[in-house]
Amino acid sequence: MNIYVGNLSYRMNDNEVEAMFAKFGAVKSAKVIMDRETGRSKGFAFVEMAEQSAGQEAIEALNGKETEGRTLRVNEAQPREEKPRRRF
Repeated sequence: MNIYVGNLSYRMNDNEVEAMFAKFGAVKSAKVIMDRETGRSKGFAFVEMAEQSAGQEAIEALNGKETEGRTLRVNEAQPREEKPRRRF
């Protein structure tokens, strides 16, 4: 199950996000999305859980939870919409 984690502290890294979700089950991957130009976190991440039930449990437990002064938004990730590329 693929999970979107929004409103993350900009200081959190992949390992910290993975540890937060590991309490609920096996984590296949945890990736904080970084800005290509600045190298800073964009404040959101994607986590892939091995089990659907563990992912659901993590969503219920972590959505709305405060971490490092920020209220997390956690839900099932939606497939990315294809947008036309911008031309300059």
